[in-house]
Amino acid sequence: MKEPVIIQGGMGAGVSNWRLAQAVSRLGQLGVVSGTALDQILSRRLQDGDSGGHTRRGLDAFPDRAMADRVWLEYFIPGGRGERTPYRAVPPLTKDNPRELIELCIVANFVEVYLARQGHSNPVGINFLEKIQPAHLSCIYGAMLAGVGYVVMGAGIPLKIPGVLDRYVEHQPAEYTIHVHGAHEGDDSVMHFDPREYMGVELEPLSRPKFLPIVSSNTLAVTMLKKANGRVDGLVIETRTAGGHNAPPRGKLQLSEAGEPIYGERDTIDIAKLRELGVPFWLAGGYGHPEKLREALAQGAAGVQVGTAFEFAWESGLREDYKDALLAKVVAGKASVFTDPLCSPTGFPFKVAELKGTASDAETCAARPRICDLGFLREPYRTETGEVGYRCAAEPVSLYLAKGGREEDTVGRKCVCNGLLANIGLAQVRNGKRTEPALITAGDDLVTVGQFLKPGRFDYGAKDVIEQLLTGCDGAQPASEIADACFA
Repeated sequence: MKEPVIIQGGMGAGVSNWRLAQAVSRLGQLGVVSGTALDQILSRRLQDGDSGGHTRRGLDAFPDRAMADRVWLEYFIPGGRGERTPYRAVPPLTKDNPRELIELCIVANFVEVYLARQGHSNPVGINFLEKIQPAHLSCIYGAMLAGVGYVVMGAGIPLKIPGVLDRYVEHQPAEYTIHVHGAHEGDDSVMHFDPREYMGVELEPLSRPKFLPIVSSNTLAVTMLKKANGRVDGLVIETRTAGGHNAPPRGKLQLSEAGEPIYGERDTIDIAKLRELGVPFWLAGGYGHPEKLREALAQGAAGVQVGTAFEFAWESGLREDYKDALLAKVVAGKASVFTDPLCSPTGFPFKVAELKGTASDAETCAARPRICDLGFLREPYRTETGEVGYRCAAEPVSLYLAKGGREEDTVGRKCVCNGLLANIGLAQVRNGKRTEPALITAGDDLVTVGQFLKPGRFDYGAKDVIEQLLTGCDGAQPASEIADACFA
């Protein structure tokens, strides 16, 4: 199978939704859905009445109809909840989840991949964050049930994921060890998942998706290929200009006058050494330009991964008013992205698109009480009794300190989880009056996405991005003519 030249990045929670991934894959490149928070997203879509009936369509295709019906009956609200009615809470994931949460994760990931695969015969990928470890086993299985073609994973070192993919081909049990801060030798930090304990029907073997870890250095690239517990099919090499979480600079953290991390020579990628590894690789971060794609191909890359350009396409899940406002700033030459070293509870730098009325705005951010009720970026830690507890540097400071956290780690932290759901129109309502603010992430390429706007237009689609990026590539066809040809 021919590899894609363009991988569409798996952005945020629900920004890279099934509509965007479907559009990109239909045009012959690799569309990727974001696997982050799909349990929350599906539950909220159902509570909003399942506009368009798309979730119901995906549930109807799920192989275990009884499980799909349980999810539907649990969350669907005919006509949708009231505008000022809070979403029903779905508990945060932990090492040991109750059956109903595991079923929700399986079904949610199946539905998103299934919908993205409709209307074409090309592969679709899913992007997971390694640091959100409690979600891995059930979410990956749900995506594989839907026939996902690629699993792309960053934000950690996913050495044990290939083995999980191998086990699931025959629906065999899998396990994954989560990182627990302060764990002692002999502590139980292993998650277990046996598909046959959940699926009420007999199933044929599944196809094993290709696995592409996202790494930010030559050292991590070599580590993945040498130490992973199964086949690694390629690498995505992401630089610090990409949106979302960035790898911190190597060595002692230094900040610029603007307060952003300073990267140096130790943070550069040696592409010549990547070629020696003998697997396909894609370059990411600042490659959303025709000349950068040509440069990547000339250096031996299979292609590029592009996120920010697709984030503002009309098929993406980002709220339309946010797209319009940021595109207007781009056209006016006033768009800006800040690499915030403190924002994320993980302690990793996080890129934030600056827009008034969102959590990038100091006044808006200060007005938000510290609440942590989604918990995707929580840190597992060993409690005094030897159990696994969970803490978040963005939760109320007193709670964080009571769990053994350090006060200095709470300074400047923001609730990324609630912000990401607000980005896609699924903001939680508090006390019937206050709505969670958005927290929009974008790569440094935000300031250049105006290149995809046609004369007289103020919006663009995935087709415009792909056709523009392929300009000047040898043998490149218009996106409207590519469709199945790229994966012939």
